[in-house]
Amino acid sequence: MSLAVALPRVGRTRRRRVASLGLLLVLLVVVVAASLALGSRTIAPGQVLAALVHPVAGDVDHAVVRGLRVPRTVIGLLAGLGLGAAGALMQGVTRNPLADPGLLGVGAGASLAVVAAITWFGVTTPSGYIWFALTGAAAATLLVYGLAGRGTAPSPVTLAITGTATTAVLTSLITVVLLTDTATLQQYRFWSVGSLAGRNLTAAGALWPYLAVGLVLAFGVGRSIDLLALGDDVATGLGVRAARARLVAGGAVVLLAGTATALAGPLLLVGLVVPHLVRPLAGLGQRWVLAFSVVGGGTLVVAADVIGRLIARPAEVEAGIVAAFLGAPVLIALVRRTRLG
Repeated sequence: MSLAVALPRVGRTRRRRVASLGLLLVLLVVVVAASLALGSRTIAPGQVLAALVHPVAGDVDHAVVRGLRVPRTVIGLLAGLGLGAAGALMQGVTRNPLADPGLLGVGAGASLAVVAAITWFGVTTPSGYIWFALTGAAAATLLVYGLAGRGTAPSPVTLAITGTATTAVLTSLITVVLLTDTATLQQYRFWSVGSLAGRNLTAAGALWPYLAVGLVLAFGVGRSIDLLALGDDVATGLGVRAARARLVAGGAVVLLAGTATALAGPLLLVGLVVPHLVRPLAGLGQRWVLAFSVVGGGTLVVAADVIGRLIARPAEVEAGIVAAFLGAPVLIALVRRTRLG
């Protein structure tokens, strides 16, 4: 193919991606607006806008919008973008279409740390769980890398097997503690289903820098991951340090998925299905997949939260449960396609 023919095709592909990403951003804005406007309490759109622009002290509607809906919308956005980016990164690094942040034990490590916080340290609030969850996620990931590598760079297969085994062990420990302490079970189950209720902006303000650093690392290592897909030998010949690239990617996953889990609890399937949903639009290129996954992850989690508020009014279904129901058909289709392929 001549250069004169290839350049216009590259330009069309880029324009298509930019247009698709723009449409996805519009959808995100619509979902965010719905999150602020809809809930168990009916509030007129004008009141919602007034609450955001000119809040009135003592107004119940304004208090609901600013005190309840804004925090959970922000938390949902941050958690969704973190999990979406982490999932895309894991699938790119391991070259495994079924990889998600749980592959490194992130969710299990965070959950065990939260159980420990409730049981032995008396922590009773979601804001108190955050630092325990983030520490547990990081510790579990380091453990998986250490066991898989044993002094060398772990291969994708070894990393997957070790991560699965570690998750199984940590989950068993969690079960043992919960079965012997009903008080811990009562508190833990609210966090573990991935609820955005009861969160506040203090947590978001404290943890968003970790997500920002994780995104910088993820986009920075994007080109290296594209080259690693050609094989370590080819990537090394093109100047990529495979071990270093995987280490940076692992650090980014810890920051992204660990922070998201600390903020909203384990949101199952988000990191797995979002990259697959957006990849037809993003095409090839890890950075494009990451960009689409960031927007898609935030959209999915906030949308799941809105749906959960509406389907059981005046009660609600937690966002994690709704997200799992939305993601399950995608996972089933992916497994069937992989099996048939």
